[in-house]
Amino acid sequence: MASGREIKTKIKSVQNTRKVTRALEMVSASKIRKAQERMKTSRPYAQAMKQVIGHLAQASTDYQHPFLVDRPAVSRVGYIVISSDRGLAGGLNNNLFRRLLGEMRQWKEKGAEVEMVTIGQKASTFFRRVKVDIVGSVAQLGDVPQVEQLIGVIKVMLDAFTEGKLDRVYLVYNRFVNTMTQKASFDQLLPLPITERVSAHDWDYIYEPDAETVLEHVITRYIESLVYQAVLENVASEHAARMVAMKAASDNANKLIGNLQLVYNKARQAAITQEISEIVGGAAAV
Repeated sequence: MASGREIKTKIKSVQNTRKVTRALEMVSASKIRKAQERMKTSRPYAQAMKQVIGHLAQASTDYQHPFLVDRPAVSRVGYIVISSDRGLAGGLNNNLFRRLLGEMRQWKEKGAEVEMVTIGQKASTFFRRVKVDIVGSVAQLGDVPQVEQLIGVIKVMLDAFTEGKLDRVYLVYNRFVNTMTQKASFDQLLPLPITERVSAHDWDYIYEPDAETVLEHVITRYIESLVYQAVLENVASEHAARMVAMKAASDNANKLIGNLQLVYNKARQAAITQEISEIVGGAAAV
């Protein structure tokens, strides 16, 4: 049995760890409300942009934007992967990465190559370690990300698709369902999913200055809005997952402290009993 001093040291160490987990839990609890508000505020714009693009895609225009053209032969796939910059969020990032690795393995079995851009330090570190072709990355967006910070990595993928270097582009992130549930989501960005489009009608818009310029601008803004919304969803998911994980860690620390305290009491009682026995034995010898 460990000595009383060793047990006391362990109890002190666990108590210090509990202070950290409680602090992180409270910080995440205070940030999650604002993160949810930003996420919900951005959703109507993303949904409105989706409706606009779906409506434009139905028009029977003579010009068809490359982002709307489906490519049956897929030889190279691109992923925009969104993760957190910090850890201590339970299995939030690892669950997403494991599922993505499975998706990538399926594409490689079909003969397709994979490349990606990463948003968030955890994704960049993980996929560099498993030697995935990363063509762009951005990190340290903070709790209030801005669209301007994302334009660079988004443009890398849009240009690659336009030039024919990519045949599909997917957006990978954690979608916020509620405080206890965050769902790994894989959304097809390019080409525009068939579910977003229906058969063309016999009407069209009048574009100024021309259809190519207008569609290029609108579709690009649409993709940026989807990626930005996904980043906000991921930030809210991160705070929720960290709050739950730190609460579980604090509860486990409480249990461990209780168990160590019992062990310490037993060790202390045994030491006292031994001292009494030695005193009584010494008195009897005299």
